Amino acid sequence: MATLFSHPQRRPPLLRQAIKIRRRRVRDQQEPLSQPAQEIRPPSHHLSPKERALLYEEALYTVLHRLGQPEPNHVVEASELLRYLQEAFHMEPEEHQQMLQRVRELEKPIFCLKATVKQAKGILGKDVSGLSDPYCLLGIEQGVGLPGGSPGSRRRQKAVVRHTIPEEQTHRTQVIAQTLNPVWDETFILEFEDITNASFHLDMWDLDTVESVRQKLGELTDLHRLRRIFKEARKDKGQDDFLGNVVLRLQDLHCREDQWYPLEPCTETYPDRGQCHLQFQLIHKRRATMASHSQPSYTVHLHLLQQLVSHEVTQHQAGSTSWDGSLSPQAATILFLHATQKDLSDFHQSMAQWLAYSRLYQSLEFPSSCLLHPITSIEYQWIQGRLKAEQQEELATSFSSLLAYGLSLIRRFRSVFPLSISDSPARLQSLLRVLVQMCKMKAFGELCPDSAPLPHLVTEALRTGTIEWFHLKQQHHQPMVQGILEAGKALLSLVQDIIGDLHQCQRTWNKIFLNALKIDFFPTAFLELQWLVAKRVQDHTAAVGSSVSLEMGESLFQLYVSLKEFCQLGPLPSKREGVLALDGFHRWFQPAIPSWLQKTYSVALARVQRAVQMDQLVPLGELIKHSTSAVDLSTCFAQISHTARQLDWPDPEEAFMITVKFVEDTCRLALVYCSLIKARARQLSEGQKDQGQAANMLCVVVNDMEQLRLVIGKLPTQLAWEALEQQVGVVLEQGQLQNTLHAQLQCALAGLGHEIRTGVRTLAEQLEAGIAKHIQKLVGVRESVPPEDAILPLMKFLEVKLCYMNTNLVQENFSSLLTLLWTHTLTVLVEAAASQRSSSLASSRLKIALQNLEICFHAEGCGLPPEALHTATFQALQKDLELQAATSRELIQKYFCSRIQQQGETTSEELGAVTVKASYRASEQKLRVELLSASSLLPLDSNGSSDPFVQLTLEPRHEFPELAPRETQKHKKDLHPLFDETFEFLVAAEPCRKDGACLLLTVLDHDTLGADDLEGEAFLPLCKVPGLTGSEEHGEVPQTRLPLTYPAPNGDPILQLLESRKGDREAQAFVRLRRQRAKQASQHIPRSGR
Repeated sequence: MATLFSHPQRRPPLLRQAIKIRRRRVRDQQEPLSQPAQEIRPPSHHLSPKERALLYEEALYTVLHRLGQPEPNHVVEASELLRYLQEAFHMEPEEHQQMLQRVRELEKPIFCLKATVKQAKGILGKDVSGLSDPYCLLGIEQGVGLPGGSPGSRRRQKAVVRHTIPEEQTHRTQVIAQTLNPVWDETFILEFEDITNASFHLDMWDLDTVESVRQKLGELTDLHRLRRIFKEARKDKGQDDFLGNVVLRLQDLHCREDQWYPLEPCTETYPDRGQCHLQFQLIHKRRATMASHSQPSYTVHLHLLQQLVSHEVTQHQAGSTSWDGSLSPQAATILFLHATQKDLSDFHQSMAQWLAYSRLYQSLEFPSSCLLHPITSIEYQWIQGRLKAEQQEELATSFSSLLAYGLSLIRRFRSVFPLSISDSPARLQSLLRVLVQMCKMKAFGELCPDSAPLPHLVTEALRTGTIEWFHLKQQHHQPMVQGILEAGKALLSLVQDIIGDLHQCQRTWNKIFLNALKIDFFPTAFLELQWLVAKRVQDHTAAVGSSVSLEMGESLFQLYVSLKEFCQLGPLPSKREGVLALDGFHRWFQPAIPSWLQKTYSVALARVQRAVQMDQLVPLGELIKHSTSAVDLSTCFAQISHTARQLDWPDPEEAFMITVKFVEDTCRLALVYCSLIKARARQLSEGQKDQGQAANMLCVVVNDMEQLRLVIGKLPTQLAWEALEQQVGVVLEQGQLQNTLHAQLQCALAGLGHEIRTGVRTLAEQLEAGIAKHIQKLVGVRESVPPEDAILPLMKFLEVKLCYMNTNLVQENFSSLLTLLWTHTLTVLVEAAASQRSSSLASSRLKIALQNLEICFHAEGCGLPPEALHTATFQALQKDLELQAATSRELIQKYFCSRIQQQGETTSEELGAVTVKASYRASEQKLRVELLSASSLLPLDSNGSSDPFVQLTLEPRHEFPELAPRETQKHKKDLHPLFDETFEFLVAAEPCRKDGACLLLTVLDHDTLGADDLEGEAFLPLCKVPGLTGSEEHGEVPQTRLPLTYPAPNGDPILQLLESRKGDREAQAFVRLRRQRAKQASQHIPRSGR
């Protein structure tokens, strides 16, 4: 049949054709590649119908004439491989069957075994020197099978090759002299017809040359070698020694084998004869396909690889999965068989893989990491001289094409590798890694010497791509309706997209380019974009002009804020190399500032009005005691502060004026809120019968104002006054900021404080009447009721009311309320105490009430602090009530306590002094008093002298009722009398140790005709007398000098209180005596200077 698939008659095998191919020659001499392509760009991976038919024939021929055992993980069944090829080439069943029948009719190829004798180790030493001169004979025995299927079961015999294979089909290696580990590395092509009954044979021999006995004896070193000489003497001259053989069935071999085989002996004399390293490859010669005749093997394999990989990628895409670079077992099997049968070198396989993958990568979607393996293989095996000019051009074209394609992807990386797909960063990293490895190859450097450095190319691609991306975005945001407002919105959207892109560059892209190529991409992108943005923003603000509406102002404000964010992404001024186009961009927005400020205030005011109108004046919770409007107001102020921070105007003087306006508007809103919330409370209280509900709302109003005061107080922090003060310090006069901003703030806080105090005062007034009423009831309770029970209604009233107020008021306002109530309560108590001075019972109740009220208002530290409670009024009232509640005897005791205290504080002796010695003997219960003398007495008689004597009494009298007063002798006309008299008082120690117990020494001037005159009084506290201080004291009793004193001229409050108790005789008698002494003292007050 004279068709496209006809071939010439096969030639008979050549006789005695030893095809020796050394490994080193294989590296230098390779099968020529195809003719260079007519175009510079790489050809498409799509084949013409004729090329596809030829390639399909080649693939079918490869499968049908498969040799050797299958590799692990390869497909065994030919039918499965044929079905795969039909799918890969998109063949219809009928067309496939026709093509398959034609290929089966083609002449079979010449089957060959490509055998490489690499080396041997551990062989026998046959020479006298203990070494050998080994060489190998090898060939294929055809038509004889090995019994049992094992080479080891064959009868051992020498000279297998010489005896079984014709000499013309026998091949021989070189002789390696004097070694036990020879290295040949020689390759032979051995033809065979039927693999099922063909076997490979290799004999290893030791070459013997004819030497004289003298030469051999010269090499003799031991008796073992002497025996060898005798043995060789019995051999024929020049007869080689057998070292071992290897016999293998071809059908047991894989397509490729690389193993160490043991050398089999012919006898049992030396069973261990070493090992031989052999490599096998089952190849074809004279394949009958048209592609094998018309194209080089490398080109055919390249096309087949492209076709199968294209099918693999397409299959994965159809299944909605991405191809990971791993070939299916069918594709891997077919490609392996084809490369092996065509005897393609590893280098040509790697080159075909590179060309196929690099072309397919530019049209199909699969991981760029698949390109790394061929890059590494080509780099490892690269020798420039092994390729012809057209082959070098094809490889150089593939390099240039992939580089250009990779740069185009990098230029469009934002759309090619979107971050919305999780593996995009990894795919970009993989592409950069491939480009970096490719540009580092020796082949790339030699074939593309004029290529610019990869970092420079990538940087330029990124710069160009950034500009292109900007114009695409600008076109995308072009408004449908032309107008200045729509143009502003479009520009704002564009700037926001650019900011988002720069953030992505910072977080993701810059790290990738920096790690792969040491390219700092972000500054490049920022500089290009800021020039483009600046031009369009400047044009837009110029088109807006100086008249800015509120709606346009809002748009400009958002644009201004976005530009600030954009500039903050750029380098610091200290690190810039030049001036940026956006430097000073705030000046373009200066006409819009009034509209921004007005819009901010208008929005806040409307929100405050709406919040108050919706407020029901109910606390938000147990812990949050203000209402919803206070929360909304705080949010409004926070928004104003946020707007101020967003504005952050760079010009110091203008920034100060803007801040002044913000503070003024905030303070105005605070006062407006106070008016609105009070009006809302009045509105909700109208027609409200429940007074408690009105009080609740009043509490909420006060709490809302307090919350507002807290928020207003944070303005300096929220508006960053400290930073502003540092910024404007060079343009403002000293103190101008303090006088302006702080004055505004203090004025607002003062107004809020007044409103809060007014509200708290109103709440306090509602409670003050109840407190006064309960205190009046307390005084009028009948005497049979205990004081603790009498004050119970007052305490219950306060507990209920204060708990209510504490629940409904914040702590600051509750403390203010407590302060007002405490002041009022003290006033009421003072008035009640003054009206009940004569009633010790009523005073006792008031005293207990004061004590409980102090505890109540302190509330274990949760109420008023001690310093706020213990005012001067409180201390005076406490002292008065303590006295009024005391009995007459307790008051007398307190009186003497005060006189003892006065005695201790007196140091002046202008009235004179007395000297005594006092001691107490506990064993005798006697108080011994020695009155020694008096001195410097006042002359009370008309003659300028006095007649003094001393009266001794133990006070208070109710403690010592049985002890009568004692008197000394009277001394005539003596101002310094020496009495030297001793008195003893029989008294128990216990009353002497009580507070106020004392020895009263009254010095009198005796008058014969009238009453005695008072010289002065001295008080000796008994608790300090030796013997009464705690233990009996022995030894000399010390003298005590006591200055004389007079009673208080203005009257003692204790005496006044005792005097008011008219029905108490003891009190009245005590008061009369004390009044008498005071009257006597008033008549003889010493002249100043004595």
